[in-house]
Amino acid sequence: MKPAKQPVSVLVVIHTPDLQVLLIERADRPGFWQSVTGSREGDEQLIDTARREVAEETGIDAANLCDWQQQNVYEIYPHWRHRYAPGVTHNTEHVFSLELPAPQPVKLAAGEHLAWQWLPWQQAAELVFSPSNAVAIRQLASRC
Repeated sequence: MKPAKQPVSVLVVIHTPDLQVLLIERADRPGFWQSVTGSREGDEQLIDTARREVAEETGIDAANLCDWQQQNVYEIYPHWRHRYAPGVTHNTEHVFSLELPAPQPVKLAAGEHLAWQWLPWQQAAELVFSPSNAVAIRQLASRC
């Protein structure tokens, strides 16, 4: 049995200078599009969590991450609570972004994601299922 996930995660919005945004579709919830996300493992630094998740989920080198120094606390969706310790209902998400010079193909994590696409930021913000992900995409122009 897998150990319980930590209720501490990262959100990494990957984008280009003209604000094309990379979205990936969850395998466990087809139709749920998102930016790169993932939980901290052990006592790793959050920047390291962000780099690891980008590499695992897309195959992209995330050496130049921008840490927004922003945290979002939200209620964990009921259908995902079984992954956490009993009684854990909320997660603290730390926001990062990664600017790439142009859209590029990605290598998805087998079993974790079904598809990927680059979209203009407005469309990406409308498509993602997570409200905090949509807010982060809308804030891109005023960040890093």
